[in-house]
Amino acid sequence: MKARIQWAGEALFLGESGSGHAVVMDGPPESGGRNLGVRPMEMLLIGLGGCTNFDVVSILKKSRQPIESCEAFLEAERASEDPKVFTKIHVHFVVKGRGLKEAQVKRAVELSAEKYCSASIMLGRAGVEITHDYEIVELGA
Repeated sequence: MKARIQWAGEALFLGESGSGHAVVMDGPPESGGRNLGVRPMEMLLIGLGGCTNFDVVSILKKSRQPIESCEAFLEAERASEDPKVFTKIHVHFVVKGRGLKEAQVKRAVELSAEKYCSASIMLGRAGVEITHDYEIVELGA
C-alpha cells in the first residue's frame, strides 16, 4: 500500500492513495490553515470508522441479515500535550433493517473489533482505549 502527500502551501496538503483517489487536508486557521479540508487526525478517525463499518456490513451481509443501513459514529479523546495522540475512541453503530437479529449484530461488531478491523486493532495495540456499542433500528414494512 502506498500514498503520496503533497504540500500545497500554508497548512494545506493533498493526499493521493495508491489506488488513485485524492483527499484535501488542511489545518485550522490558528495553525496557518484555511479550513479547506479535513484535519489529518480526523482522517485517521474517519479511516478507523470506515474500516470497522465495512467489516460490520460485510459480516451482516454474509450472515444474510436484512441490513439496509449502517452508520458508525465515532468520538475520540486526545492527549492534552504533544504528541496529542488518541487516548480513547468510542464507536457507536446504528444498524437499520427489517428483522435484524441482535445476536448477529452483536457478533458482527465484536468480530470487527477483535479480529478484522486492522485500523482498530492497530490503534488498540498502540494503547488507545477503543470501545464499541450498537443500536438496532427496526424499519417499518
